[in-house]
Amino acid sequence: MKKIVFFVASLVASLSAVAQTSDPVIMKINGKSITRSEFEYSFNKNNSDGVLDKKSVEEYVPLYVDFKLKVAEAESQRLDTVPSLRKELDGYKEQMVIPTLVDSAFIEREARKTYDNTAARFEGQDLLTASHILVLMRQDATAEQQAAAKVRIDSIYGVLQAVPKEQLAEKFAELAKEKSDDKGSAQRGGALGQFGKGMMIPDFEQAAYALKAGEMSAPVKSTVGWHIIYLVDRHPFESYEFHHDNIIKFLEQRGIREASANAYLDSVSSQRGITRTELVDELLEKILESDADQKNLAQEYYDGTLMYEVTKKDVWDKAQQDHAGMEAFFAAHKKDYAWDAPRFCGIIIYAKDAATASKAKKLLKGVDEEDYAKTLVAALNNDSVKMVRVERGIYKQGDNANVDKLVFKQKKAELKPKKDFPVVDVYGKKAKAPRTYKDVRGQVATDYQNMMEKQWVEGLRKKFPVEVFDDVVKTVNKN
Repeated sequence: MKKIVFFVASLVASLSAVAQTSDPVIMKINGKSITRSEFEYSFNKNNSDGVLDKKSVEEYVPLYVDFKLKVAEAESQRLDTVPSLRKELDGYKEQMVIPTLVDSAFIEREARKTYDNTAARFEGQDLLTASHILVLMRQDATAEQQAAAKVRIDSIYGVLQAVPKEQLAEKFAELAKEKSDDKGSAQRGGALGQFGKGMMIPDFEQAAYALKAGEMSAPVKSTVGWHIIYLVDRHPFESYEFHHDNIIKFLEQRGIREASANAYLDSVSSQRGITRTELVDELLEKILESDADQKNLAQEYYDGTLMYEVTKKDVWDKAQQDHAGMEAFFAAHKKDYAWDAPRFCGIIIYAKDAATASKAKKLLKGVDEEDYAKTLVAALNNDSVKMVRVERGIYKQGDNANVDKLVFKQKKAELKPKKDFPVVDVYGKKAKAPRTYKDVRGQVATDYQNMMEKQWVEGLRKKFPVEVFDDVVKTVNKN
């Protein structure tokens, strides 16, 4: 008996060990365990076919650690509790849950309701398929215009009356393309498609319902002119079963599945006396327990959202606003931003006339370069009259034909004025190298931001404990 008990205990212990090691912890960041499967999901996704800068597992580990450190910093700042961010995360949870909550009964009720409403609108009348030829006539048309419209429609009708019945449909379509003033339907040989009661102009509809399939009406006057109608087909409004699939497709295009899920969430949360968010959390937990891919996807979205927010807050926004820091960084790394050729730093002026161009250049004397455009627009343009157009920038030879001609004195270059602004001039200076960081702001901002982020991550590595289990790293994608 003791042997049996010992055997069972050993078996339980072994199974427990297998369960714990089937997805071992690959690293711990600030005490939080990250499993091998979570790491594998990220590694495989970011190193799939088509990725240009593929990494080995060993190269990817420090990148993933840095990513998780940023998430840890966001959590330490409780960014996941910020209302706007919380709303975004909760919204994503709903997006994951909603596809699993399609209520077929709800959809069927809406489909039946759609059918019944449509059938009621037709009041038991047949569905018609018809074509027409239209001669437009305004309601305020003169007697002469009315007479001309009547002569024209009668002429078309006379031609059609002489056509044998078996050729009428083909001839009708031909004349509709040539003669009808309804250009939309004319392209289709006059075809209006299928319609029912209440969907057409009353006079037109009354005449159409008086026809049998294959018959043509005499000219019919309506509020828009004269029509000749050819009835292609008529039949009773079909059963619900006949229209069912098309109604479902129609409702799906308008979000019926999402509507059914939302109705379910609202109903169940109300019945149970819990919030909709609490219900979503319950449902999502069940999904993630049984679907590893969804679990990893949810974790990736959560981590990515927090990482973005904390990096934007602590690095990106600060870097963009730190003008003194960028200037100092530029001064310390000037050689990295040297130009291979001189640049023109200034403004291109497109003016109505030479006098305006001359006046514009006088207005810019003593004005800060960043205010060139604002100064000219304020002084020379108003709501009704625009005397100048301007383009400010930093141009090397070959960037702009006008700068090539006026600044770099390229003989082959030709001036390219703007429409309504025939005079072209420039104002500014040539520089052999960037004068301040603003001349190469994009490059400096990127480099300065990268430096700040590197320093920030180094600080996070000191702030939060990091453990990487190399023995588990070696088993990635090999289990």
